[in-house]
Amino acid sequence: MLDLEGRLSLMEEIKAECLKCKRCPLSQLRTQVVFGEGKVNTELMFVGEAPGAEEDVQGKPFVGKAGQLLTKILQSVGISRDEVYITNVVKCRPPNNRNPTPEEVSMCWPFLEAQIAVIRPKIIVTLGSVSTQAILKLKDPITSVRGKWFEWIGGIRVFPMFHPSFLLRNLSREKGSPRWLTWEDIKEVKRAWQELRR
Repeated sequence: MLDLEGRLSLMEEIKAECLKCKRCPLSQLRTQVVFGEGKVNTELMFVGEAPGAEEDVQGKPFVGKAGQLLTKILQSVGISRDEVYITNVVKCRPPNNRNPTPEEVSMCWPFLEAQIAVIRPKIIVTLGSVSTQAILKLKDPITSVRGKWFEWIGGIRVFPMFHPSFLLRNLSREKGSPRWLTWEDIKEVKRAWQELRR
């Protein structure tokens, strides 16, 4: 069982490998690899799809408009980004913010798998269809699986939610709208996380 220092050291090794990665054509287009950031000994991990333009510039996940909205969603239930780990399935930006292809997801998968192995989260929140389908090996759209709990490898619980970028295109807050559902979902994540920490 690795202590905190061991986990930090191992995560740095994985990151160093990721920064050198040339496995797929996305590596030729990137400004920076967006590896992930946050607490390496947390029970709660968020996994998005791929970096956007702002993330590509800064080398940090979820720092653009969608990232700012994610921060607000977390803050709405008293979760700080510093308490969790945030990353994406794919670590380099696809051109024009398109969804990553199955091949790109497959090439990048070992890095995400290694991150999960180091962190050993109890809960993974998948944001959007790409990360949900990649982790759970489902073909279902996010609209049919969000807000439900799934059991994954090693007893990890997976909870799909809408990607914040989807919420930026769907501004209604009426009951049943994506934004309203996301508010319900993040409250459920907070409840489950608090239960774990008792």
